[in-house]
Amino acid sequence: MNRREMLLAAAAASVSVSVPAWAADAPGVRYVPVVGGKHRVWTQQVGDGAIKVLLLHGGPGFSHDYLEAFTPHIPGSGLTIYYYDQLGCGNSDHPTDTSLWTVERYLSEVEEVRRGLGLEHFVLYGHSWGGMLAIEYALKYPQHLSRLVISSMTASSAEYVRHATAMRAALPAADQATLAKYETAGDTDNPAYQAVIDKLNAEHACRLPQPWPEPILRTFQKANLAIYNQMQGPNEFVITGNIKDWDRWADLSKIKTPTLVMGAKYDEMDPEQIRREGRLIPNARTWISERGSHLTMWDDAEGYFGALIPFLQGKA
Repeated sequence: MNRREMLLAAAAASVSVSVPAWAADAPGVRYVPVVGGKHRVWTQQVGDGAIKVLLLHGGPGFSHDYLEAFTPHIPGSGLTIYYYDQLGCGNSDHPTDTSLWTVERYLSEVEEVRRGLGLEHFVLYGHSWGGMLAIEYALKYPQHLSRLVISSMTASSAEYVRHATAMRAALPAADQATLAKYETAGDTDNPAYQAVIDKLNAEHACRLPQPWPEPILRTFQKANLAIYNQMQGPNEFVITGNIKDWDRWADLSKIKTPTLVMGAKYDEMDPEQIRREGRLIPNARTWISERGSHLTMWDDAEGYFGALIPFLQGKA
């Protein structure tokens, strides 16, 4: 699945995509200084429960908007969640310094945000790329965590590519030939190419009927592809960016924080690799949706939040 094509598809969808004009004085919004105070990132508190949960969105280079699926589940839950747009994303500052777009720098940013929000003994949730960051944070700063959620993220870039390649190989031969033809020609905007990408999106990104929910489309509309290209690469099948050698399989046993590992049958991430993570993390439990995809919080919301919310509350 090609993120660039997903963005184009979202922008062309026959729905009105509204991009909120967040203000510093909007309810729950706080801007937190990062990179030693050089820049600011946007956060928003939802809820006032005793259990604090910081959400790390996917990407790299996307925004928190699609995680708004959380909002209806917060009232009366005893939870406080913090939406957060990583630097260069969404409502946060958009510097042009390309040296900022590394795993190490984003990891230090998460710690700056934690301090800025005054979080201690909090729950860290990471989805997709955010799951990679969550793994890194749990390894370096475990003393601050009460619980950890890794959602739709394997433990190495190589395994991710392997599964993405398998998804592509499962397409009919004619569709595979179409992808190869237009990628070789550098014409991935071609409608024939887009039609195949739409098939992959419908199967593995979000299995809801098109058009997708507005917060998902808003996320793609806001995408910072400069960050995505530098860290990931040109598409989902070939990782040439600076995360290409990322691998934490050997380190998962060091994560002692109680952890929920989440995945889905039709996810971009191999559910068998998600189960493997759950086995390697000592205090982990695993939940796999039987009907969801990468955005399981939308296409299997009942199952997803039915497993997630009790875990966040410490009930499971």
